[in-house]
Amino acid sequence: MGLARFVLAASALALLAGCQTQPANKPQPVVSVAPPTKGEVWQGVASTADAARLANITGAWAAGLADARKANFVSAIRDEGVLLKTDAALPRPAPTPGSYNCRLVRLGSTGKGKPAFEKFKPFFCYVEVEGDLLTIVKQTGNTRPAGRLWEDDNPQRLVFLGSLALGDEDAPLAYGEDPKRDMAGIFERIAPFKWRLVIPWPQDGAKLQVFELTPVADQPK
Repeated sequence: MGLARFVLAASALALLAGCQTQPANKPQPVVSVAPPTKGEVWQGVASTADAARLANITGAWAAGLADARKANFVSAIRDEGVLLKTDAALPRPAPTPGSYNCRLVRLGSTGKGKPAFEKFKPFFCYVEVEGDLLTIVKQTGNTRPAGRLWEDDNPQRLVFLGSLALGDEDAPLAYGEDPKRDMAGIFERIAPFKWRLVIPWPQDGAKLQVFELTPVADQPK
């Protein structure tokens, strides 16, 4: 009888063990990383100094225009029309690749002997596609800016990061290779078939550089 009871007890324990529910596998938390915003992409390329210049572009506009007006260039500013209006940006800032007539207006001065308003003779520049980005290259002159246009969180502007080619150099240095040649600016469409590139606090002694771009009538094929 003892053996029989032992066998029955063992069988009951085995049955109970078989009826127990196995613990379910706990779901593992999924960590998702949001892709960087458009602004974070170009900020990851820009130097700290250039990011600060772009963050204070409103101050550069105000200082440059104030210097020029104080130096009696009020009429000259007015003659430039929409080019020198701070709030002129329009939607769809990306330019069409091709050849452009370009010219430069400088506003303000950070040193003695520098004019508070200066405009230069027109020159040619070129917009081309490089991978997923647009690039701008000044084709003539002793100082020839060139750089890439990056999308921004603000859809009415692109961000320009570039450098200068000097003298008879074949090409500009890569952005960041020589901070003294680096350029950072905002690219905007300001009218039908008219764009501008605004460089705040440039390293040439001005407070603002404004490049005007209009497409060449007869585009090269």
